[in-house]
Amino acid sequence: MRRRQLIQLAASAIAVPTLPAFAQGAGFPNKPIRLQIAFPAGGPTDITMRSLADNAGKVLGQPVIVENKPGAGGTLPAQQLQSSPADGYTLAQIPLGVFRLPYTTKINWHPVNDITYIINVTGYAFGIAVPADSPFKTWADFVAYAKANPGKLSYGSTGTLTSPHLTTELIAQQLGIQLNHIPYKGSADLAQAIGGGHIMAMADSTGFAPLVQAGKVRVLNTWGDKRLDKFPDVPTLKELGLNIVQNSPFGIGAPRGTPPEVVNKLHEAFKKAMEEPSYVAALARYDMLPMYMSPAQYTRFAQDTFATEKALVEKLGLAKPS
Repeated sequence: MRRRQLIQLAASAIAVPTLPAFAQGAGFPNKPIRLQIAFPAGGPTDITMRSLADNAGKVLGQPVIVENKPGAGGTLPAQQLQSSPADGYTLAQIPLGVFRLPYTTKINWHPVNDITYIINVTGYAFGIAVPADSPFKTWADFVAYAKANPGKLSYGSTGTLTSPHLTTELIAQQLGIQLNHIPYKGSADLAQAIGGGHIMAMADSTGFAPLVQAGKVRVLNTWGDKRLDKFPDVPTLKELGLNIVQNSPFGIGAPRGTPPEVVNKLHEAFKKAMEEPSYVAALARYDMLPMYMSPAQYTRFAQDTFATEKALVEKLGLAKPS
């Protein structure tokens, strides 16, 4: 009898270490959650993600605090995940630039294997705009000047190796023109640069929409599959003869090894947050749309995008030396 009791006690002692993981999932969250985003305050990413975070916090019963981590082509939040506990309390926006990072710089982590993908929430609407007083009245004017003045037409983007930068370089490559790229940390800085006359054009998400409405810039093209409702007179790249569509989906990730029960709770909270009218309205301000992917769908998207971004980087000759 005593031997049986000792065996039962030993089994109980072995089982005890597994309890905190279950308790963590059951009691999660019991403190504020940090959501790091890749661009500065005041831009479309910041404004829309703050709306989403506010809605998710109400569902979770704990605040979701947005922290801005601009720079490095939008990859700093994803890098921060690599040194954060896998407990669900540190989350990151995952822009498309994360998937091209290993092809352009040396890192010791993997964008697919070392991130837990929770939910994709939206994507950007992009385009190229110029100051309202620019001599470029149409895209044809822009291209003609660039062909006549190689390397002299300056444009700004939201950072080196971001989707606006690489897509514009792809456009230039297909047209046989050479542009002068000036990187900025985000849409807010980029807006100041074009407003101050420091650049001749901007490649950005429709963070430039308020500038258009204020009569400060003119849009020459947009990059979606069809024209934007906000700019019905502006042609797409496809209409201009370029076989390019770019909407750059992004979502939310957590550190590798985050418990499945925590991932599920976060996913359900952010999914409900996406459905709130306040978030849909925030997206509409920039012609962005909800673009939902479940954890499994988002993980597959990450795997596929990791492969396609390699091809793009190599095509543009931007891959790091092997």
